[in-house]
Amino acid sequence: MFRTSNERRDSGRPRSAIHRHVDLDGVRVFYRESVPDRSDAPVLLLLHGFPSASHQFRRLIDALGRHYRLIAPDYPGFGHTQAPDSFTYSFDNLADVAESFVDRLGLTKFVMYIFDFGAPVGLRLAERRPEWIAGLIIQNANAYTEGLSAGARDFIALRPENEGAEDTVRNLLTLPGTRGQYQSGTSKPEMIAPEGWTLDQHFPDQPGRKEAQVALAFDYHTNVARYPAWQTWLRQHTPPTIIIWGRNDPFFPEPGAHAYLHDLPDAELHLFDTGHFALEEHLPEIAPLIAAFLDRVWTPHASVSRA
Repeated sequence: MFRTSNERRDSGRPRSAIHRHVDLDGVRVFYRESVPDRSDAPVLLLLHGFPSASHQFRRLIDALGRHYRLIAPDYPGFGHTQAPDSFTYSFDNLADVAESFVDRLGLTKFVMYIFDFGAPVGLRLAERRPEWIAGLIIQNANAYTEGLSAGARDFIALRPENEGAEDTVRNLLTLPGTRGQYQSGTSKPEMIAPEGWTLDQHFPDQPGRKEAQVALAFDYHTNVARYPAWQTWLRQHTPPTIIIWGRNDPFFPEPGAHAYLHDLPDAELHLFDTGHFALEEHLPEIAPLIAAFLDRVWTPHASVSRA
């Protein structure tokens, strides 16, 4: 248990998540949610990365779910969410679904945890609905050109009309590629449970899923084009922020973490000697930081409903 406030004195077992779907204009969105002891508990929206889904937060939900309302949806094209064949996979459309999801759940204020693809989805939400954002937890979620490795820049530069470009994307969607995203940069690879990359590979192997990932890969350049706008948003709104970063991330290296301090000089920065999926190796150290941050920034807000 992580006792960071006077209210947490019990030593009860972790609270399991509940698992639900909501139907949003033809997209059946799967999400997992903790049920905290208090109805007015702080709310944390967890936005996952590539090639994962909400299951990447299952251990964090178990660790903190008794005291905070953690909500983690799967995007279209990921995890258990089901989208119609007509769905167009772009980051704008992923954000549209995420915005509709938040509206459907009746959330009016929350802290937002953004990781990897969670940055372009979540920062679009922040631009559209700044009144929602009570704070940011930024974990290997890039919004600066200095946070792009050479390999990431080359990948983002791929276009569908370029010979071999689609094959390059599809090579990342293999089991060795997925496993490498989990293990690259870690200090103790034996700490990384294999079910993470195994489950991540299961979903892209389903019919139509690789095509969705290829479309999003070719759309990623639209996120880089929005970096200046997101940086402006951060400077103007200055949300309370904690930055948690695996400094050996092969895609988004350490300079991307420090870059946020240009626009959020009061942000709290924590670097870990690991790779992209920092929670996999350092959950025991990271979970208390998140709990303390939520306790510090959360103030009573308008009531939120449950789906």
